[in-house]
Amino acid sequence: MTAKTMYALSALLLFFHTQITAQNVVWSEDLITTPEKSNYQKTSTYTEVMSFIEAIKSKSNLVHLEFMGNSKEGKEIPVVVMANPKISSPEEAQDSGKPVMYVQGNIHSGEVEGKEILQQLMRDILLGDKQHLLENQIIIFAPIYNTDSNDKMEKGRRPSQEDSPLEVGIRANSQGLDLNRDGIKMEAIETQALIQNVLLKWDPEMLVDLHTTNGTWHGYNITYAPSYHYAGEKAPYNFTWDVMLPSIAQSVDKNYGIKLGPYGGYSLRQGWPAKAIYTYNHHPRYIVNQMGLRNKVGILSEAFAHDRFYKRMNGTYGFVAEILEFTNKNGKKMTEINAKAEKDAIINVKQNAGKIEKGVRFKMVPLEETFTLSTYDYTPYKDDNGKSKYVRSGKIIEIPNVQNYSKFEAVVTSKLPRGYFLPKSMAFIANHLRKQGVEVLELKKATKAIGDTFIADSLSNSSRKFEGHNMTTISGVFKPKTKTFKKGDYWVDMAQPLSNLIFYMLEPQSDDGLVTWNFFDDYFKEKGISKKAVEYPVFKYYKLK
Repeated sequence: MTAKTMYALSALLLFFHTQITAQNVVWSEDLITTPEKSNYQKTSTYTEVMSFIEAIKSKSNLVHLEFMGNSKEGKEIPVVVMANPKISSPEEAQDSGKPVMYVQGNIHSGEVEGKEILQQLMRDILLGDKQHLLENQIIIFAPIYNTDSNDKMEKGRRPSQEDSPLEVGIRANSQGLDLNRDGIKMEAIETQALIQNVLLKWDPEMLVDLHTTNGTWHGYNITYAPSYHYAGEKAPYNFTWDVMLPSIAQSVDKNYGIKLGPYGGYSLRQGWPAKAIYTYNHHPRYIVNQMGLRNKVGILSEAFAHDRFYKRMNGTYGFVAEILEFTNKNGKKMTEINAKAEKDAIINVKQNAGKIEKGVRFKMVPLEETFTLSTYDYTPYKDDNGKSKYVRSGKIIEIPNVQNYSKFEAVVTSKLPRGYFLPKSMAFIANHLRKQGVEVLELKKATKAIGDTFIADSLSNSSRKFEGHNMTTISGVFKPKTKTFKKGDYWVDMAQPLSNLIFYMLEPQSDDGLVTWNFFDDYFKEKGISKKAVEYPVFKYYKLK
């Protein structure tokens, strides 16, 4: 054997040794997660998650720990910032030139896979075989977003998960609010902390929200959805749906043997085999959807509820790992796409205010192309009364030509303004907009504007409460008007990055705006809307005079 051959063989053996070592690191016990220790019978408590984070922080110089805020019960909500070299502030992140990618788990405390796999991924990124993921990006994890409700564990809380793990926490936070329905109203302590101290502070190019489905018997390990963009710019959505998710689906299948499919459920009331699936709605109350209105990428991950806990963890781990592989390679391009979307939103306002209409209420419609659905099969039968019923089999089948209802068309539109004015009495609205990151100015002198005022002729509240609200719908018409606003009134110039979010929040007929969430109910009722038409206090203008 020649020296050259010996050298090549030694190099090859070293390579394989390095690969095996990287994939079989011997961890210290404090880096083993609760599911791993319990044979996947248990999920981590808040204290156990914090102990894991402190352990890994003591072993790596690439991690910065901070807290987005404190919960109602006083628990700090951890935010783990991973970067090489270490990054400790948004200013350092910006100076690095690397994009920031954000992933969160445990928004619903019964859906525990995200919380657990983010700990595993921290371990592998900081100390294991995935350190390369920090080459071109800064990664932020919030593994236990709903801190309070995590530890309120009981058996049988999520029947579709079939007691795997045996006990899990509750869905709502300690204020009784669903954190994934709070993106517009921002009543939850956690939502305010997320928007203020993650989205606005760190300005991530992507948010990934980790969930578990409620029980649809599809044939996928993980289903996904993008940020639905229908009141926002199209480019981030198009890139996510057309490029990013198809690429990741292939790599997850190849590298982890995990099958991905589009999020949605079907109804046996429509017969069998299934003819269509239906996604969740487009509202920006969902934090993933709100990312689209913020000109960013949002991805929803839903583990298959009926898989055992370890399989749900494996699927979620593989999906997040491959998302981060993709962003490590394509983060710069994503940043450019998002930046252009922001610029286009501002240009659209400057060039088209008063000329075009944008959707404010939407309906769900199918995509143009059908797809092949992977799902468990159902066997039809007749019961003793001759009624048609179905029983699920144990076989997974492929159903071709299924419609995917994951597109939204406007059913009500409204003219795009150049901006809005609010009277001084609406200070609480101005403050709410500021919490969302909107620039709101106080007038230094009287200003005259030409625009439209909305005359509301009726207000109705839903009979059933949703998230503590009897949701509001108003009807009426816009009428042209020239109006003078006084010193101290509020001015919102729409030529700013969050113009699409502003539009969706302030338009009176919006299906998920501030009117919907009762922000103006007291005003309308005090003005006597039950007896007469009332002018909406937010004036939209097209031109300053």
